Amino acid sequence: MIDESFVNTKQEEESRNRAIPLIVDLDGTLIKSDLLIESCLALLKSNPLYVLLLPLWLVRGKAYLKHQIAERVEVDAALLPYHSTFLEYLRMEAGRGRELILATATNERLASQVAEHLGIFQKVLASTAQTNLSGKQKLEAIMKVCGESKFDYAGNAPADLWIWSHANAAILVNTKSSVKKAVQKSGNLKSVFNEGSTGIVVYMKAIRMHQWLKNSLLFVPLLTSHQWHNISLLFNATIGFLAFSLCASSVYLFNDLLDLPSDRNHPQKAKRPFASGDIPLQHGLLLSPFLLFSGFVVSFYLSFEFQCILFGYLTLSLAYSFFFKKIVLTDIIILASLYTMRVIAGAFAVGVMLSFWLLAFSMFQFLSLALIKRTTELITYSNLGRQSASGRGYRVSDLHYLISMGTASGFVAILVLALYINSSDVVKLYTHPAMLWLLCPLLLSYISRLWLKVVRNEMDEDPLSFSISDPVSLLIVALITLVTLLAV
Repeated sequence: MIDESFVNTKQEEESRNRAIPLIVDLDGTLIKSDLLIESCLALLKSNPLYVLLLPLWLVRGKAYLKHQIAERVEVDAALLPYHSTFLEYLRMEAGRGRELILATATNERLASQVAEHLGIFQKVLASTAQTNLSGKQKLEAIMKVCGESKFDYAGNAPADLWIWSHANAAILVNTKSSVKKAVQKSGNLKSVFNEGSTGIVVYMKAIRMHQWLKNSLLFVPLLTSHQWHNISLLFNATIGFLAFSLCASSVYLFNDLLDLPSDRNHPQKAKRPFASGDIPLQHGLLLSPFLLFSGFVVSFYLSFEFQCILFGYLTLSLAYSFFFKKIVLTDIIILASLYTMRVIAGAFAVGVMLSFWLLAFSMFQFLSLALIKRTTELITYSNLGRQSASGRGYRVSDLHYLISMGTASGFVAILVLALYINSSDVVKLYTHPAMLWLLCPLLLSYISRLWLKVVRNEMDEDPLSFSISDPVSLLIVALITLVTLLAV
């Protein structure tokens, strides 16, 4: 038999809880990101020269800085990485008639856009051009709205401890253990929402260690000059590989920070650590320059020419991120050039002369691979029913042209190889140069297979990722290596 007094008490308790407003923080709580950092990155991407104005705005206060940035950027609230379980809880509370108030240090313009998108908040308390609503100032704003009434507060950061100490109940969202212990001491801890901790694997994914395989191109000049038995040169090539890998990872992190909106618009790229909110943006802003610095420190072991190529690679990469990524065809040529620069860097690392044949083959081959990446991206957008690529200058109607251009570039690379095999230079380096003719059908098979996979929509956006997981591609690479060794 059900105790009616117990049921009535429970109902009265739930009714009292619904009468208590729930104050919700935004950055790190409602969303797994920081809107100040996101808006600042969006501002710099629109015009890097704004970096000169940021210190001048900050001198006038953090509130003024946030206001100036918010006036110049747009943030798509629909694409932000929300804490899914916590947001579901908020929707349930709103459905029960509870008053929800968004209280954040984010500028009022951006905070209002988030509140309008979700449609569950009755009020928005946010920073203005004069007031930075954080810590005690946020508490004062909350007390002004709630008066003498009780309120519950949901937050995540140490700065929220002051507010939790005055709240009726504390709700923690992805907080550190030290913050949780401090709240537990106050005795008003009500709920904890955690969506898993960030492990080392996520950071390895962010720096794209699998992409380091691209930097093995630095060993190509060592191999083509038949100097692989020279331990000293092999060590130099390895140092160059490490320097390029560290710097390339720095660029990957920086690109991901700049491309947050376009990545979130993409079905696969939306899973990247920064776009999904799995890694705080602050960590990326610290890790990127650290990797860059480490890469250049390593490069000091090698020649000044190598360091110049490394600097040129970084400069071109940044120019690509800020300007050329949106320019049709120019972006593809730059991607191919970045591949080729790795080969040139490898030559400077080991001190060998690059041949015309290797440079010509590299440029056409890498142009084909760059076109695979862009074509696959366009096919993905086409399958989603979109007519253009987000953040790019390409249209779905460009697909046939890009496919023709990519296959032609790949076949021209093989033609360059055939002309090289027929040249007098081959006799000086190979004992059995006729064996090298087997490379042509092998490379034809590889390039043709890649483009067939593209047309069939069976290709990852990165042809390298596809190749290292495709048994047929690995077999072709093994046969190419065997044929080259037999020819030597």
